[in-house]
Amino acid sequence: MTLVRTFRNDAVDLGGQMHKNCMKCCSSLLGVLSRITIVVDLCPSVKNILLLDSEGKRVAVKYYSDDWPTNSSKLAFEKSVFTKTLKSNARVEAEISMFENNIVIYKFVQDLHFFVTGGDEENELILATVLQGFFDAVALLLRSNVDKREALENLDLILLCLDEIVDGGLILETDASVIAGKVATHSMDADAPLSDQTITQAWATAREHLTRTLLS
Repeated sequence: MTLVRTFRNDAVDLGGQMHKNCMKCCSSLLGVLSRITIVVDLCPSVKNILLLDSEGKRVAVKYYSDDWPTNSSKLAFEKSVFTKTLKSNARVEAEISMFENNIVIYKFVQDLHFFVTGGDEENELILATVLQGFFDAVALLLRSNVDKREALENLDLILLCLDEIVDGGLILETDASVIAGKVATHSMDADAPLSDQTITQAWATAREHLTRTLLS
């Protein structure tokens, strides 16, 4: 009886210790997850990236926010932001506008309108960097023929660009040469050209553009 009682007591103690250890592990894990959540919340984020034509119609768009839960609300936002910015001088350089409690950075070239939207608490310079990275990467991949026709013919490349720049609203990359290089790698197989370029040519074009940028 004494041996059985001792075994039971040891089992109870062991179970209690295991429970305490489990609680400590859970508490530590929750602490780590809380810190990760805080870091993610503090990271700059993007609500959407829009590429519209000269009539405000979609060429390529990506939304990363629930602010526009339906397709009709997204279309309404696109129409409104296009109309508001239509008469601006954003062909010379990117411009900034506040719209529906959001910061909208935009730039036009030929018959294409590029937009990046972030919350009103976001850093304008970071959003502008995202826009410029997107614009420059598209220019690299389209070999500077940035217009609606070329964009539609290479729509898969533009969508890949967006995936390389932002994921779930979090900014991944803004360096145009890096973005274009990754898109070139993803979009090509052994025999398929990228707008008549090989991967080596795409990288060479990206390096040449980057060199011109640094020297200018």
